[in-house]
Amino acid sequence: MDNIIYILYICFLIPLALSLLIMQKKSRLVVGYILIGTTVCLIAAKINALIYLQTGRDMLYFTTTVSPIIEEILKVLPILFYALFISDDRKKLAQSAFAVGLGFAVMENMTMITQYLYSVDIKWAIMRGFGASLMHSICTVAVGIGISFVRKRKKLFYCGTLSLLMLAITYHSIYNTLVMSPYKYFGILLPICTYIPLLVFSYKRKSPKK
Repeated sequence: MDNIIYILYICFLIPLALSLLIMQKKSRLVVGYILIGTTVCLIAAKINALIYLQTGRDMLYFTTTVSPIIEEILKVLPILFYALFISDDRKKLAQSAFAVGLGFAVMENMTMITQYLYSVDIKWAIMRGFGASLMHSICTVAVGIGISFVRKRKKLFYCGTLSLLMLAITYHSIYNTLVMSPYKYFGILLPICTYIPLLVFSYKRKSPKK
């Protein structure tokens, strides 16, 4: 099964990596960080598997308590790197952060398809698309936007970044708790209800001022 996951990863990675050579700078940023997100997902999956075996706890406990911490820490690392060494521009940070979460979600979805090939259907795909996929991107974009505010404020940078990470972990954990409970549809609605105001805010910023 691991071989199938790596085959899917390579099939996804090579054409997009080659496309970076002919893309414009703005497009390369987004596509490049999507690829980083897929790689982070594979690393997170390996770490989750190792720690899960050591904890001896059930899957519900692990996915609502441990895996959100591991995944959000790993997802924030490329965003921090971009903010510290490349640019702290808010728009670019938001784009790269959303792309990391998107790439992570795409790889996670492909991994789950290989694990539950004969039990997934169109309904599952739609729920994953509007639920977990949005959730991962919202967590990372919130951290990215937040870092752009605290990046140049030395007294706030470390505690602010940690607070943003805790926010993402908490949001992720709440989502996982809801979707693994009898109230799973509320869990799926959570990212959608968060995404809509974020989308409205984004369009308002883009619209020309009168």
